Amino acid sequence: MAAACSGGDEIQTASVTTYLDELQDCTIHMASQLHKVAVIGAGVSGLVTARELQREGQQIVVYEKSNQIGGVWVYDPEVETDRLGLDANRRIIHSSMYDSLRTNLTKQLMEFTDYSFTIEKNGKYLYFPDRKEVLKFLNDFGRDFGLDHLIRFNTEVVSVEQKNGKWVLESKTSDVDQINQKELFDAVVICNGHHTQPKLADTPGIKKWPGKQIHSHNYRVSDPYKDQVVVVIGNGPSGYGIAFDIAKVAKEVHVSSRFPQVEVRKLETYDNIEYCHENGAVAFEDGALVPADIIIHCTGYKYDFPFLKTNGIVTVDDNRVGPLYKHVFPPRLAPALSFVGIPKQTLNFRVAELQAKWVAQVLSGKVTLPSRQKMVADVEEHYRLMEETGVPKHHTHTFLSCNDTFIYLDWLAAQVGLPPTDEQLKRIFDKLVELATISRVGFRERLVESWPF
Repeated sequence: MAAACSGGDEIQTASVTTYLDELQDCTIHMASQLHKVAVIGAGVSGLVTARELQREGQQIVVYEKSNQIGGVWVYDPEVETDRLGLDANRRIIHSSMYDSLRTNLTKQLMEFTDYSFTIEKNGKYLYFPDRKEVLKFLNDFGRDFGLDHLIRFNTEVVSVEQKNGKWVLESKTSDVDQINQKELFDAVVICNGHHTQPKLADTPGIKKWPGKQIHSHNYRVSDPYKDQVVVVIGNGPSGYGIAFDIAKVAKEVHVSSRFPQVEVRKLETYDNIEYCHENGAVAFEDGALVPADIIIHCTGYKYDFPFLKTNGIVTVDDNRVGPLYKHVFPPRLAPALSFVGIPKQTLNFRVAELQAKWVAQVLSGKVTLPSRQKMVADVEEHYRLMEETGVPKHHTHTFLSCNDTFIYLDWLAAQVGLPPTDEQLKRIFDKLVELATISRVGFRERLVESWPF
């Protein structure tokens, strides 16, 4: 890697930082040649990143901890021994997938720009794939683009560190021989997902509450909740999805939510939890008091990169991964280090694809990044706007509106020479969000009934 300016001068990686500090108009790029690139993770982001890097002729190694592709979309009936994920030494289960999950997005919103999602079933949920159909889509994608041979399965990345202009990546296999290996790479793309490390609600009294507690990461099936009184903390898609699933067998389900009451048999919705009492009762801010058996934390996840060593250049602070230019490149390490798949509450498949195209074209030299100073300034402006508008730090990578999603997608598309998002996709997403906001119950059916629009 070299830093290049309009004058054509070049310097080695070790002095890139000093050089850019002195020359404001420099841009960083990877020389237009083949590079050895490590991709960490073979879920949605890792697969599409591998595909785009392959198209640019790069030499790629994809590291996948499990024995198959799919990432979070791989269902694993096993759960962690620590149901809340507090024990740092526990054996970590990667996937948070539960058995009955059906997507909240239509298949059109989960397709790649050049690879369509086909569901062979008929019926009222024609447009909304279940977990098995999504996994099949990803397996078909990997097969059709010949990605399997790039992936090292059962191989966990334990350390990634830059030394002398190269990235030293240490990995270990989980097979009988347990081989440890170190390799050098010109660039690393991190695609390890963000649905594995539980984030818990800091609810008063909950540490002494006597009932059972579990994070949604360890929810799989509804059977253990039969005839139980369950409180679900969290009003996001997973919170309501799990609440509806449990309501089929539970005695009662109560959701701590800011949304209006949801009319579902055996399911009530209240304001946020005020206090958890040692006698087992859960008090809500609206005055309701519920004697509960189980609390399920559907409170989201933490970004976690335990293998990444950057001497503090890249940090995670209150779920802000940063600094990252456009949620992808750390300015001081760009373009040799990048992240694909960081944004949340958005069209994850399409965002990952366009991010991957951008990374691949930057590494191949087709696209240049702004100077380090300009990237840093852009990140700081993002943070400033968040503070001015009262958006909490932990929402740094959350897309809070449809408009935010499409502004970002269209910006990425422009970087890689693609047209902006199709207007029909925008209408589908807007309508879906509108219906789900009105009521979490039956929004899929109502969308299908109003089709086309």
